[in-house]
Amino acid sequence: MMGKPITGRSFGGCVRYVVNKPEAKILSVEGVRMQNASAMIKDFNLQRKMRLELGKAVGHLVLSWSKEDLLKLSDHIMVERAKEYMEKVGIRDTQYVIVRHSDRAHPHLHLIYNRVDNNGKTISDKNNFAKNVKACKEITLKYGYHIGEGKDLVNRQALKGKEKIRYELYDAIKAGMKTAINWKQLEAQLARQGITIAYKFRSGTNEVQGISFEKGNIKMKGSDVDRNLSFARIASTLNRNQQVQQYHAARESNQPFVANQLRDSIRQSVQAEYSHNPSAGKGILEVLLEPQFVAGPPDPTGDADIARRKRKKHEAEHSQSQGISR
Repeated sequence: MMGKPITGRSFGGCVRYVVNKPEAKILSVEGVRMQNASAMIKDFNLQRKMRLELGKAVGHLVLSWSKEDLLKLSDHIMVERAKEYMEKVGIRDTQYVIVRHSDRAHPHLHLIYNRVDNNGKTISDKNNFAKNVKACKEITLKYGYHIGEGKDLVNRQALKGKEKIRYELYDAIKAGMKTAINWKQLEAQLARQGITIAYKFRSGTNEVQGISFEKGNIKMKGSDVDRNLSFARIASTLNRNQQVQQYHAARESNQPFVANQLRDSIRQSVQAEYSHNPSAGKGILEVLLEPQFVAGPPDPTGDADIARRKRKKHEAEHSQSQGISR
């Protein structure tokens, strides 16, 4: 399950877009009349007047599931999941309408709610993104919903706002991590794309305990961009990149003992990370399956011996053929 939280200013535009679609099906309402879009808009706006200074009073959420989950999702269950989500992220005691759409292959619903609650208080949108990710993950794991193939399949062109920046950060950081061997190199690569790194230090020390990335006016913790982009996991990847570079250097300078040690260290690092985090997946497995790590460094002595035997065999065959021809 995935969520996309949005805040806006106009109940009119949002409600008409969600409710008036030909295939729209109103599943549940609270505090508003469900006879038509106009009645809903009036009811939302009436409660909004208790907090006129709140510009963005419209809460809009899209909850989506994989098409593999379709048989698990009746209208009733989708409503229950939406209510569970609202409870987890703190959307309580307010007007809302839940509408199911069927214009896409995957099941999804729209939830419109009033950020001015029934008591005239504002429902906070602070940390909406982080709360959304946490709630969706918990619900997905709790009910065994399908987990997608990863961020590489997400349509970047359809993204907007903070979600668009999130994926730009993800793509840039992942690309930088493929070649950088230290933080300085990674910083330089990201800076070329307008991204800066901020380190969080343990109080009174130089020990880094967290990391954030900033682009434009949006700043996100690494683990909020993706759970594999925490400071510790990025540091582990950079260290492994450095070891791989040293491994190649040892091979080229004919130091098989050093190369073997580095190869074993890299293999152990990769296997340990993969055992604790299988979703790290493809990138880690690619390191393990690279020919140099499967076959090991060349043995110069062995290669020379093979070449000598081939040469002797060739000379013998040549001599034999000359004897026959005579």
